[in-house]
Amino acid sequence: EEVGPKDAQNLKKRKLIAVEKTNFFEVAKGPKFALERKKEATDLTRDLLTNDKYTSVAFKRYNFRAMAPELSGGHLHPLLKVRSQFRKIFIRMGFEEMPTNRFVESSFWNFDALFQPQQHPARDAHDTFFLTKPMFSDSAKWPADYLERVRKVHEEGGYGSLGYGYNWKLEEAQKNILRTHTTAVSSRMLYQVAKKMEREGKFTPCRYFSVDRVFRNESVDRTHLAEFHQCEGLVADKDLNLAHLLGTIKEFFSKIGMRDVKFKPAYNPYTEPSMEIFAYHPGLGKWVEIGNSGIFRPEMLRPMGLPED
Repeated sequence: EEVGPKDAQNLKKRKLIAVEKTNFFEVAKGPKFALERKKEATDLTRDLLTNDKYTSVAFKRYNFRAMAPELSGGHLHPLLKVRSQFRKIFIRMGFEEMPTNRFVESSFWNFDALFQPQQHPARDAHDTFFLTKPMFSDSAKWPADYLERVRKVHEEGGYGSLGYGYNWKLEEAQKNILRTHTTAVSSRMLYQVAKKMEREGKFTPCRYFSVDRVFRNESVDRTHLAEFHQCEGLVADKDLNLAHLLGTIKEFFSKIGMRDVKFKPAYNPYTEPSMEIFAYHPGLGKWVEIGNSGIFRPEMLRPMGLPED
């Protein structure tokens, strides 16, 4: 006998009846019924094509709205990123990049051409990596007239200088080293500028820069490595003075965020005047040395064939 909703409610309150819910399902074979579960193919492979298996394989539907996975590769190394930023700054300032792929250099271009005496402490094995194979460069490939002028300015002086007054040795200049500074690149470039002036009969102002590795026989610690990068720029023009140098340096460092810059007198064998460059570091709360600079000496430039002014 069917019980009405009102009577059922009263019986539930008196706990004389309880409601039970029963679900029924009907199972039937569908269009994709199979006794074994088959994995759907996602790619049309060579094997499926050659064996005609593609006719009997079920392919998974493509979801063209699905997002592609993010790629995590292709990032620049922080050092390469800094090099790239410096290169862009130099180019915007009108500089042209010098070829810097000569890691192995002769002592002549690294030291002697820069009017650095052969007994200078920087040329000692404690500071420089000397090669054993090959140990020497072929001096026959160097310009003989330029080589003689370099020897003479070291031994006897010239161009207003007394020189160093020692017996300059070709064998010392022929020793192969890992370049200790990118100024070796600048010395070769300035010689090319002098030869170009000789060919064309006129001097053309130029600006060059380099950013590359140099090598020092250093005791490795948290502030020193045997291999590091050096950034260098040079400007060749007539009637340049210290004010031009200071302005160029300040402009470069301001473009990398170092606007509080000061200079301190220093000594370099190949520049006079010479200056160390310091920038104030807000995080450290002190002045930090960030570079070296100077105007190339006549004893370096005049033997190359560059004019006095």
